[in-house]
Amino acid sequence: MGTTRNTGTAILDGVRSAAPGDASIAGMKKSARILLVEDDRENCLMLKEALEKWGYRVTETYSGEEAIRRGRQEAFDIVLSDIRMAGVDGLQVLKALRQAQPGLQVIMMTGFGSVDTAVDAIKAGAFDYISKPFKFDEIRLTLTRAAEQLESRDARPALEAAPPDKVSLIGHSRAMADIYKTIARVAAGRSTVLIQGESGTGKELVARAIHQNSERAARPFLAINCAAFPEALLESELFGYVRGAHSTATADKPGLFEQASGGTLLLDEVGDMGLPLQAKILRVLEESETRRLGDSGVVKTDVRVLAATNMDLMRLVKEERFRADLFYRLNVVSILLPPLRERREDIPALVDHFIRKYDAIAHKNVLEASPEVLEAFQRHPWPGNVRELENVVERAVLLGSKSRIMLEDIPLAGRPSSSPLTLSLQEMERRHIEQILQQTRGNMKAAAELLGIDRKTLYRKADEYGIKVVRE
Repeated sequence: MGTTRNTGTAILDGVRSAAPGDASIAGMKKSARILLVEDDRENCLMLKEALEKWGYRVTETYSGEEAIRRGRQEAFDIVLSDIRMAGVDGLQVLKALRQAQPGLQVIMMTGFGSVDTAVDAIKAGAFDYISKPFKFDEIRLTLTRAAEQLESRDARPALEAAPPDKVSLIGHSRAMADIYKTIARVAAGRSTVLIQGESGTGKELVARAIHQNSERAARPFLAINCAAFPEALLESELFGYVRGAHSTATADKPGLFEQASGGTLLLDEVGDMGLPLQAKILRVLEESETRRLGDSGVVKTDVRVLAATNMDLMRLVKEERFRADLFYRLNVVSILLPPLRERREDIPALVDHFIRKYDAIAHKNVLEASPEVLEAFQRHPWPGNVRELENVVERAVLLGSKSRIMLEDIPLAGRPSSSPLTLSLQEMERRHIEQILQQTRGNMKAAAELLGIDRKTLYRKADEYGIKVVRE
């Protein structure tokens, strides 16, 4: 269905009041005909009013069926369509009208963003994908870009591909909707992508989504954590070796660049890689060839490289701890994943997803989290981000005895009774880390796993907050 009346009215009131009659928008093709598809009549009429004041000729329709019928009978330049509608939805409208009029610029609108929806829309030929609640400038600029391309009429045929496997990227926030759209656009190419974000934000899931929605989906997806290996061993893992290359090389072994042939290789925590190995990675990217340790010959590679990091690579470049040329080679496309504390509106959906996931494993018949638990989750700073939330929900499902997760089932310092809203996020984080360390009796490995962060990050945070720990 379309947006709710109250939400949509507020959104479109903003559009109407924001200079709707402005005739100075550069590049605007004033004669462009728009087919507007929105099943909320009030929202549709308000959008129509704004579009007409911007100089467009607008035909409004209130259902997918009506839009397809009008689109097959009349010529339009741009289609502006809601996705969630009763009966025929926006994606069906997109596919039908792109087939009827290949030159159409179709812009999709939705308040229910997901990576699959974005990928489906882009693959089916959508010009763009706008997430609600959208703003005046976003609508105006998107229409301007679409209008500027009308003369070329570059029809983009839909990619024929099997439905992608599902990945657990959950959330309908604006930040996540923008990430879904970026994934959909970069998946079809070969460019390297740098995925940045704090530990536990889901960087590997983004990488998998890019792979699974690309033409390489049937080939291997391999990932290696560069922080988990000593430099020499990491080099052996990446490039492989021939027999006799070192004392433990009793047989030839292909490296990950060879094993991922035709597919995708994720270099996770790439910021922890040493400078000598960085130079060799740069050569692979530039020459599309690799050399096993101890071998004089080279092997051609056909691998899409994705990189992920929780570090500030630009700062490392300035400190001469990361090669500038490699940074720019990796950073062709950048995706920045927000921490969970900056997209708290996604927490209920994430909690529901993890409850269903772990209940299916444990067969506990856990149905939901109580309102008090969700309130505590909203207060908690989540230093370990989505990974920490998943661990907390998994523990609650496995150890709980009721159909609903209750406050006593969750080990959070962020409960309302013990952590009032007046505490800073830093203080809440410090208290939570101390509580987890007490719970694990100082075991840093176990504490890091519960927090959803690596031990290196836990040591850094302990030093930052003055928490005494036993160095392992």
